[in-house]
Amino acid sequence: MLSQWEALEHQAMQEQWSYAQFLLALCETEVERRWSQRLKRALNEAQLPSAKTLATFDWSHLKAFNPAPLMQLTTDSGWLQRAENCLMFGPSGVGKTHLACAVARAVVELGGRAKFFAATTLVQTLQQAKRQLLLPNTLKKLDRYDLLIIDDLGYVKKSEAETSVLFELIAHRYERKSLLVTANQPFSQWNTIFADDMMTVAAVDRLVHHALIVELQAESYRKRSADQRAQTQDVAQTTHAQVGTAAPVPTEASNCRDNENGSIDPSCRVN
Repeated sequence: MLSQWEALEHQAMQEQWSYAQFLLALCETEVERRWSQRLKRALNEAQLPSAKTLATFDWSHLKAFNPAPLMQLTTDSGWLQRAENCLMFGPSGVGKTHLACAVARAVVELGGRAKFFAATTLVQTLQQAKRQLLLPNTLKKLDRYDLLIIDDLGYVKKSEAETSVLFELIAHRYERKSLLVTANQPFSQWNTIFADDMMTVAAVDRLVHHALIVELQAESYRKRSADQRAQTQDVAQTTHAQVGTAAPVPTEASNCRDNENGSIDPSCRVN
């Protein structure tokens, strides 16, 4: 407000604002400044990988996908208050991480707090806390976030030490705080993630009880982009080769050259 009031005062005098209008403009400027600062802090805290939003997502490769339920999560924070989850499945490269980050950013813009974790990084952090007998405190610290994003769950190695802490996190947040999980494998293959079938069933049961399940089936966006670049390069190389090929000199033109200096005889015409 201190940095803006003089400019607003000048504008108010020029446009003959009332005192009420001037005060309202000052308050709106301060509210906007505080919101911008809060958003910046919250996004830094969330540690989302690059600026991925729904506006920058390429929907063209998901022609059969209905984005309406997912879009609902970005406009209404009620699902966070109800501690509901979002589970995204699909092969590598279809945009799961991009959409997860877009949802998380929307949560932050709605006033919530979010935190992004690669699944392997989160598991390592929880393992270390467990070795130091600090796992309960670490889980409570994570409660400050309305939404935890666990990206690429399928890359977690199947071992008792790793999957036990992951299960403890899922159980701890069940019906208390929300999770957004992305995975390459369907539920039927989660026995490769958790140590035994009982733990797998218990984890899946807690995750899906209050959850939106999103399935993305399409060709890898990265692979499609690479194929398009390769095709563009092939066309460019072919065009360059065609342009670079010298056109043959007509025989008539070669016969019209002056034998002494090689210049073209002006009286000679090439048909």
